[in-house]
Amino acid sequence: MRRILLITMLGLGVVPAGAQSLYDPHPLAGVVDELRFGLQSYDVHHAALPFLVNEWRFTELRSVSFDVLFTSPEIDAFRWIGSPRPEIGTTIHLGGKESLLHAGLTWQLPIFDTPLYLEGTFGAAIHNGALVGAPPPQKNFGCRVNFYERFGIGANLSDNVTATVTYEHTSNNDWCEANAGLSNFGVRVGWKF
Repeated sequence: MRRILLITMLGLGVVPAGAQSLYDPHPLAGVVDELRFGLQSYDVHHAALPFLVNEWRFTELRSVSFDVLFTSPEIDAFRWIGSPRPEIGTTIHLGGKESLLHAGLTWQLPIFDTPLYLEGTFGAAIHNGALVGAPPPQKNFGCRVNFYERFGIGANLSDNVTATVTYEHTSNNDWCEANAGLSNFGVRVGWKF
């Protein structure tokens, strides 16, 4: 039983004192840079950019998010564009409304010599919502695959723990018949390897 508990703890990145040297490096180190879990307020606004805060609606804190941020590849093309981290993730609405599966690139910019940072993600998302003809309050997304953007401000709480306040948005920029944008707002807590 102790062995199962230790293996589970190691898999989650939780290592008892004194045991780290036995298991260095973590099996995900070098490939996965950070794992995140979050809570999101669903559909706070329709706009792509997190402006017009006075119009935001915080009526449904019913979405959870999971993200895997990979280590930025050591290749010139990635260094040339600022060494973003590739990522995959999902935002799941727990009440049966639209959920997202997304992939993209995430850039992080430290704020001077502080633990704070700004973050931006750009990529694509696939959703399980309607394309057209959905009865209200469901959304008509128009395209099955849409653009995905996420903006955030965060803090390195320790060497391994982060917290990021995020605004994520998906829409198709009017490339399809309908374009009901979906924007979620929330907090993601991360574990860095």
